[in-house]
Order: sequence, then structure tokens, then C-alpha cells
Amino acid sequence: MVLWSIVLALTAVVLTVIYYHNKFYSVFKEHGIPYVKSIPFIGTTWKLFFPKECFADSMQKMYNIHGDAKYIVQYEFTEPIFVVRDPELIKSITVKNFDHFVNHQTFLVGDSDPLFSKNLFILKDDVWKNVRNLVSPTFTTSKMKAMFPLLRDCAKRYGEILFKLPDDQRILELKDTFTRCTNDAIASCAFGITIDSMTDRENIFYVMGRKANNFDKFAMFKFLIARYLPFVYRLFRLKIIAVNVDKFFEKLIADNIKERKEKGINRPDMIQLLLDTREKSASRIKLTNMDIASQAFIFVLGGLENVSTQMCFAAYEIGVNEKVQRKLQDEIDDVLANCNGEVTYEALTNMKYLDGIVNEALRMYPIAMFTDRLCTKQFELPPTLPGSKPYVMQKGGYIQIPIYAIQRDPRYFKDPDKFIPDRFIGNAKKEIDAGAYVPFGMGPRMCIGNRFALLIIKILLFELFAKCNLKPCEKTTIPMQLTKEMAIMAPKDNFWFKIEPRSETCPVYVNSATSNTVH
Repeated sequence: MVLWSIVLALTAVVLTVIYYHNKFYSVFKEHGIPYVKSIPFIGTTWKLFFPKECFADSMQKMYNIHGDAKYIVQYEFTEPIFVVRDPELIKSITVKNFDHFVNHQTFLVGDSDPLFSKNLFILKDDVWKNVRNLVSPTFTTSKMKAMFPLLRDCAKRYGEILFKLPDDQRILELKDTFTRCTNDAIASCAFGITIDSMTDRENIFYVMGRKANNFDKFAMFKFLIARYLPFVYRLFRLKIIAVNVDKFFEKLIADNIKERKEKGINRPDMIQLLLDTREKSASRIKLTNMDIASQAFIFVLGGLENVSTQMCFAAYEIGVNEKVQRKLQDEIDDVLANCNGEVTYEALTNMKYLDGIVNEALRMYPIAMFTDRLCTKQFELPPTLPGSKPYVMQKGGYIQIPIYAIQRDPRYFKDPDKFIPDRFIGNAKKEIDAGAYVPFGMGPRMCIGNRFALLIIKILLFELFAKCNLKPCEKTTIPMQLTKEMAIMAPKDNFWFKIEPRSETCPVYVNSATSNTVH
């Protein structure tokens, strides 16, 4: 009897699973919407923890299950995710019909993560709109221009460090160096503090910044709990950011603000810009110190790893493509000759080939492999295929935009796996469909810090290749292979290159910056 009871119980479970599995997919079959077959009640989420291939390849395969569909469906546990593949529909969702898709995916409820949960990416609805309106003026062209000398000084210092490397240290893993440079740039431009992370390699700002960006599998697990089991997240007062990291940045910013007020300090960095915005705002809604802290902290959270990794991918493609490197250095030398040896903000932002390189690196290796939108009011998706039915998405429905996959689609980018900076220059750039190139998202909810990120990437690449050549070495992996260990854009075997000083460096630059170091 016990055996039969067990058999009957297992049979009931199996039949229940089959019933709900078929029920989930029946509505999509009825509407003619292609979907990704997955494990009942788990969906494709298991791939995050037990990957068989790199996450980018997994996304590409999902994207390609039906080449003509405007959108397809996959499951995250029991929640359907509409993966949008059509550039016009992407523009419709993110721009034209933005009022239907105001928010990102909902997670992080409760007050256990105040520093993290108050940043613009997490905020929702009117709270997001109010803070965005208050913060946006700090990212204007004039503000970036005022901040530029701080970035240039930091980048020049790192360019000189790489130029002067001893012969026995010229085989270098770029990620460590670029992360330290990004760390110092963020410390200066966002927090108003001066750090030298190449000399003081274990400085507290760098150590805490790296800890803040340690999104391992346990961190992903906590994200899923916050998304699907918010009561558990609240009950155990879980935190995405470690307590000591949270407290460090809260105190750092609070002390920084206090010191500026007491001593009348004013410098062109992000905290000062946010403080000025608070003082000048005519709105009855004012930024609190915690709001300022949260927006400054997002530079560490969204910039330290992401920006430095993006620099590495751009440098990698320059390093393995000799013609690209030579053409970039010719452009750099022309700029320096016309700027008396020191690049200006205007000159840097007008460099067409450097811009093409950075844009092409963002196309091939986007910082975020996908972005999302949450349906905030009912919206009718068009038929995904000719002859299929429209689908009415209800409030709470989830849209995913597969940035990596659509930017590798040969329909929108010829030879998508080749690094071709010229596709972003002149008339060729005008022909790119805006809905197919979205490395920072699109519409009002796109990344507000994209100008700052691009500025850091460009100025470091400029200073590096003004003084140095990158040469592949025995450790350089060609072609690029992405890791399957994490659901992020990262290489399998790091970024190894040989750094060589340029013997043909522009004389104007040599005389003004490195006259005593030319080999």
C-alpha cells in the first residue's frame, strides 16, 4: 500500500506539472508566438547557475529560434518574458509608448538596501521621474566638459605608467590596470577624492569598490529572491551590497558633503554638481543626502567593472588589428599636433575614428547584454508573425530587449562578428537602425551616465595609444572567447598583451609630457 501511495503521489505530481506546463504555453500557441521550450516551473533560469555555454551564446540561440518573429517568449520560473527582436517595436516600447513601459523589472523591496535601492535604475514611476529631472542637469555637455580635466589628468598618469614599464613587466593583463584607472577616475570625478591605485594597490576605496561589484552566483540568487520571494527578502533583511561596503560609502559621502559645507570647498565633480542642483532647484522636491549618496554610488556600482571591461574589449580589438591601431594613432597624433600636445574636450569628442572604435566595441561587446521594461498599463503587441494574432500584454508583463543578440544580427550589421569601426563613421553611421543599436538602452529610461562612461573610455584609450603600442603575446586569446562562468560580458582568459613604448610618438606630446622617458 505504501508503494502504491508513493506511485500515485508521483503520478499526480507529474500530471500536474504537465497540465500547468501545457497551460502556460497554450496561450502563445493560440497567438502564434514562438517560445523557448524549458523546464516546467523553472524556465531557463537554471542556465544562470549551471551554464553549458557562455551567456552571450545562450542568448543568441534563444534569439534565433525564429528569425522572422518580432518577439518570442521564454520563461523565468513561471513568468513569461517577451524577448523583442524587432527594431521598430523596440523604438515603440522605449520611446513612442514609453508611458506603458516606464519601469525596469521590480525587485529590492523593503529598506535593507537604501543606498542601492534609491539609484535611478531601481526607482519607479513618479519617484524615478522626479529624481531623474533633478539629476539630469549634472550630465549635460557643459558639466562633462568641466569635469574633463580631472579625467584627462588621471588618464595621462596611467598612460605614462604604461609607457615607463620596465622591460620585464611589459606582458600585462589589461583588466587590472584599467580597473584601477577607472577606480581613480570615479574617485576623483564622482567623490572628489584623489587616489593612486597603482601605487597604493589596496587602498580602501578600491577594495570596497571591488567588493560592491562582486556579483557572484550567491548575489544572483539574492536578486531572484528579491524578485520572486520579496517576503523572504524582507523577513531575513537580505542585502545585495555587503553591510561594510554600504556603510563605507554612506559615511564617505556624508563626510564629504559636511567638509565641503564647512570649508567652502567647490570642485567640478559629481557630488558638487548634485549639491548645486539641490540648492538651485525650484522644485519643492529636493535631493536628500541619501539621494546624492545613491546617485554617486551608482558610479562605483555601474562604472567600475563595466566601464573598465568595455575599455578592455576596445583595447583588445585595437591590439589584435594592426591597421586599426595604426589608423587610430595617426588620428591621435594629428589631434596632439593641433592642440599643442594636450588633448581638449572638443578635440576628443570630435575624433571620428576613435568614436567609431568605441561604438563598434559597444556593438560587439555591450556592457549590458540585455535590458528590460515592465508593462505599467495594458498594451497590445502587434502580431509577431504574418497571420498570427496580436497579444494584449497586461500590467506587470515583462519585456526583454536582447542587446547583444540584436547587435550581432546580420540583417542590421553586415559581417556582425568582424570589428569594423568604419560602420559608425559618416554616411554608414546614418544607415544604422537606431532600434538595433542600443548599448545604453533607448528612450527616457536609457543609461543616464552614458556620456560619462564614453568620456572615460575615450580619454584612457587616447592616452594609452598616444604613448604605447599593444602587441599580442603568447597569452593573448585570438579570436576572443567569452567566459561561461558568469552571466556578464567577460573574456574566458583575460586580456593579455605586450605593452611597447612608441618610438614614433608625436614630438609635441613627447616634449610636453614625456621628454625624459623616451626610449
